[in-house]
Amino acid sequence: MDVRNYETVFILTPVLNEGQVQETVEKFSQVLKENGADIIATEAWGLRKLAYPIQKKTTGYYFTLTYNLSSEGNIVDTLELAFRRDERVIRFLTTVLDKHAVTYNERRRNGEMNQQRAAKEEAVAQ
Repeated sequence: MDVRNYETVFILTPVLNEGQVQETVEKFSQVLKENGADIIATEAWGLRKLAYPIQKKTTGYYFTLTYNLSSEGNIVDTLELAFRRDERVIRFLTTVLDKHAVTYNERRRNGEMNQQRAAKEEAVAQ
């Protein structure tokens, strides 16, 4: 069976407190786990300014869920339906990752990208 890798970025409304934000993220992680997805990483980008106002809000909590699916089915559709039903979610986007994106994400999570940048800056400084 072919394993497909996905990344979902979603934005939560800024009026939530920290407990409500964590509860919401856990809810969506649980939806994935119940449907057979393996969650690779959950990243909190924090409260950020939106590029344009959405629902009269100019900021939002950004999160990224990276996961893979080995079973066939509409698990992504189930997750997106849960996003649409939850009024705390402002926007969401799910993308399929190719092998290069998966490698890049692994290196970024391991901190290899910052090490390479620091090495280049050090070489230029000398």
